[in-house]
Amino acid sequence: MAKKLGATMRIIHRYLGFFLTGIMAVYATTGTVLILRDTDFLKEEIRVEKQLKPNISKGQLGKVLKIRSLKVEKEVGDVLYFREGTYNKKTGIANYMIKKLPRVLEKMTHLHKAKTGDPLFFLNIFFAASLLFFVISAFWMFIPKTTIFRKGLYFTLAGIILTLILIYIK
Repeated sequence: MAKKLGATMRIIHRYLGFFLTGIMAVYATTGTVLILRDTDFLKEEIRVEKQLKPNISKGQLGKVLKIRSLKVEKEVGDVLYFREGTYNKKTGIANYMIKKLPRVLEKMTHLHKAKTGDPLFFLNIFFAASLLFFVISAFWMFIPKTTIFRKGLYFTLAGIILTLILIYIK
């Protein structure tokens, strides 16, 4: 029975791994992009001209333009200057620059960050469950009495300790 379970776990582990190769590549790529999201890595500058209501207050401008932590640096006449661009209070025209990932990376990143309201959030749950299965099934890859299995347990312990240290660093 134990041999049959081990063989079954290895087979599922192998084919599930092949099946999930594409999505694992997406998550590895977007995980890196998300770590670097506060930089301009891979982002393209896009000039935007938007007609807004006239006389928007300095405090509301960031919300209306959807620019986090927008800070008006100076005001000359009717024009508000901020790091990303300008807003004319009289005409309501805002000219500014935004930085966005290329469309493909933007879509991939959205998939990575899917919430329950997104149509593909079940894919994220399936992927998370599959990764958990990989963690568990890895212990059926080698016969428990072998040296390689014992060494694997040492590496597992080291990985768990490193993970706990990283969790509690900050």
